[in-house]
Amino acid sequence: MEMTRSFLLLLLICSPSMVRLQKESDNEIIPLGEQTEPQRRETTNAFNHQQTCAQDLPALLRELSVSLAEQRVEMRHVQRENEAQAAKLRELDLQKTELDKQKTELDKQKTELDLQKTELDKLKQLLQVKQVAFSASLLASGTGTVGPFNTHTPLVFRYVVTNIGNAYNPNTGFFIAPVRGAYNFEFYIGAGGHPSHPSGAVLVKNGQHIFIAYEHQPSGHGSSANGATLLLEVGDVVFLRLWVNSRIFDNQNHHSTFSGHLLFTM
Repeated sequence: MEMTRSFLLLLLICSPSMVRLQKESDNEIIPLGEQTEPQRRETTNAFNHQQTCAQDLPALLRELSVSLAEQRVEMRHVQRENEAQAAKLRELDLQKTELDKQKTELDKQKTELDLQKTELDKLKQLLQVKQVAFSASLLASGTGTVGPFNTHTPLVFRYVVTNIGNAYNPNTGFFIAPVRGAYNFEFYIGAGGHPSHPSGAVLVKNGQHIFIAYEHQPSGHGSSANGATLLLEVGDVVFLRLWVNSRIFDNQNHHSTFSGHLLFTM
């Protein structure tokens, strides 16, 4: 580029002299002896300038050719570097596309695994719900009787031996159905003989009396039992209710018990 600028500058310097000489040549030629002193100096300077330009032009042309050749080599080198960088960019684009595909596939697999995990959790919960069974006796310890009361009173069976699914609450005596299905319940009543107070308890579903176990004898000991299979909806409540003016006996042998289990879901 520097050589090109020098060549152009030389052309600009030489061009006015050549134009001026051309213009003067178009006029009448004045013999050297007839020229004035200023004209002779101007003619001599123009001739010398023209000779200098003529001498410098070949060297400048050679240098310009060398400079152009070097520039072509440099341009080819830059072009090769650009092509190499373009190839690298294409390779990076391909790698990015492949990584995006792999990421999409991994996201898809993760989604499928999440769905499978959700389905397994549902199956696990359903299996756990199907495992419902409990059995409990009236007194947590010792010997005694419950009642009599002047109204029907809920019984709380506090000594729990089995409570699979935790559907029975030993604090309230309520069994709450965790799933819609058929359930079987059994209850046994220990009866202590008494001339005035019988022994009786009734199975209750959502406040409705279902079946009763009842025994009355003036002395000694006896027992009574009953049971039922009930179709329950989710949240239905089943418990035992002490019959009015009656009492129930229990001790460490667990004479009075309440049990139930899920037969099958519906």
